[in-house]
Amino acid sequence: MNPLMAAKAYAAIQGGATPVAPAAAPAGPGFADMLSSVMGDMTQTTRAAETQMTSMVQGQGSLIDVVTAVSSAEASLETVMAVRDQVISAYQEIMRMPI
Repeated sequence: MNPLMAAKAYAAIQGGATPVAPAAAPAGPGFADMLSSVMGDMTQTTRAAETQMTSMVQGQGSLIDVVTAVSSAEASLETVMAVRDQVISAYQEIMRMPI
């Protein structure tokens, strides 16, 4: 609640009107959307690395492009694995909570 909302609620009560419920915050992308995006990015970078490796085997690509693509795919995979580990840790912590 910010000061402007508080002032409006106070003014509404003083004027005899019923206070208006504060507007809900705009819904942004959810956690599931974020995870889908991260997984999609990881899949895309992995496919790009595979394409670069294939072109290198065929003699059409450069080694620098292959190394860069594989490094990017590795970083994406490590990010996804770190997020997965944090989600599992959070789930386990929630399950240990007393009811």
